[in-house]
Amino acid sequence: MSHLAAVLECLLFTAEKPLSLERIAETFPNHARQEWREALEELGTHYHRAGHGVFVAEVGGGYQLRTRSEYATWVVQTRPVSPQRLSQAAIETLAVIAYKQPIIRAEIEAIRGVDVSGVLRQLLEKGLIQMLGRKDIPGRPILYGTTATFLEVFGLKDLRSLPTQEELQALAEEELAHGGGVDDVGPGSISSQLREERDGPDAAEVTSAS
Repeated sequence: MSHLAAVLECLLFTAEKPLSLERIAETFPNHARQEWREALEELGTHYHRAGHGVFVAEVGGGYQLRTRSEYATWVVQTRPVSPQRLSQAAIETLAVIAYKQPIIRAEIEAIRGVDVSGVLRQLLEKGLIQMLGRKDIPGRPILYGTTATFLEVFGLKDLRSLPTQEELQALAEEELAHGGGVDDVGPGSISSQLREERDGPDAAEVTSAS
């Protein structure tokens, strides 16, 4: 592995959030963005070919080292705190926002048929949605949309990578049927299932950065 690829490995390993090539190149201007891109390709290929338990994932507008889903049952046993979960109401509301954004509360409630004020607060607190501004109509209601954290939690490269609304709902119902909700680890988690249902296991793995 080249020196720059090893440096990039350290950066991704220690970063709390996905890192974009733009941010890396701006932070370390002595190396051109193309050099970092080549290092990323090298690192992704290294993890792909060597059969490691982690891989380089393109998610949430950047890149991140992630554990492979087949080892999640081992990883989850070392976590001191249980992963946060979402109720079915929260999942359904989040799905509406993801596919209809930007959207106001009244429009969400018209689709779901129930009051969503409490659910919106919950999703805001978890950082999965954000206020995007106000709609230019009487009362100027708040517009809601998803965040980069939403993409990261659900293992999505961008909003174009969203599964269909039917797939999201089916996965949510399956998880709830087993007594769970949305979590961020485990082979049965929504985040890993979305990726596997859409593209196959570890589909977000980086082996060539284009």
